[in-house]
Amino acid sequence: MLVWNDLEPDEKIKIYDKGVSVTNGQSVYELLVSYRSGDMWAPKIDQTEALAAETKYFIDCIAKNEKPFNDGHAGLRIVRLLEAADQSLKSRGVPVKI
Repeated sequence: MLVWNDLEPDEKIKIYDKGVSVTNGQSVYELLVSYRSGDMWAPKIDQTEALAAETKYFIDCIAKNEKPFNDGHAGLRIVRLLEAADQSLKSRGVPVKI
């Protein structure tokens, strides 16, 4: 299980060793489920501001005359996805073709 907390200055990401083991017996009534809860690990994450990193990447693409992976077409796909999700929510979860 992974937990992200952007408000936590030192432990933004916590990884928990959790799981479920299912043992199947001869019948449905003999199905056994056991839960496993182990250690927690908080890896060190660089304290980089997302907007500053994105701005640097954009400037580097201009300087090197490279096409960014998050160009206008990617932005358009994201907007269409968000609009479809909003429309689906308003229609009580009915799938919307994108």
